[in-house]
Amino acid sequence: MQPGAEAGQPKIHSPGEEKRLLRIKLQADRRSRDEVAAARTARTARTLAACAGAEVVACYASRADEPDTSELVDALWQSGVQVLLPVITSGADWAWHAGPGTLIHGRANIYQPPGPGLGQAALGVADWIWLPGLAGTPDGHRLGTGGGWYDRALRHARPDARRGLILFDDEVLNAVPTEPWDQPVDLLVTERRRIDCPRGIPTPVSEL
Repeated sequence: MQPGAEAGQPKIHSPGEEKRLLRIKLQADRRSRDEVAAARTARTARTLAACAGAEVVACYASRADEPDTSELVDALWQSGVQVLLPVITSGADWAWHAGPGTLIHGRANIYQPPGPGLGQAALGVADWIWLPGLAGTPDGHRLGTGGGWYDRALRHARPDARRGLILFDDEVLNAVPTEPWDQPVDLLVTERRRIDCPRGIPTPVSEL
């Protein structure tokens, strides 16, 4: 029993432990999810609309259980936008997307460009950054997958670069556990809606 706790009282978890438990649930939900094509198409349309006008967009190649980003990445590239994708190493590295069919299996079986790697500072040229995550809140808090890769990578982003989080709609939560190093986002996009969330300032949820 924790010091000062009485029998029958709920155990108080640290933010790190709360994150771990929430990730287990959300990852299990994703593994059992069977999304229809119409939902993926709607989400892609919203993400494209959100970052319209950006000349350089940083994104990521989604895993099988994540909201799909393949259509987003290819549509951006085909429209003439320069697309940065992660090259997963122990540090943060990026490379330019060279078009449909060019990605290769990288570390942890994540698709990535063949290179060459541009270094961690390359993120500084992006006008818009799409981030992966397991959950987000309307006031801009993001629950990542646990490695901290993006929180470290975002140190190299421009202060004015917009940050978006791509989620399944039921992963928009009222609150998620956070720690001081967690980086906020400006926007959530799901198959049902777009939520603008100026960093640190709660805003109403808007439907599209």
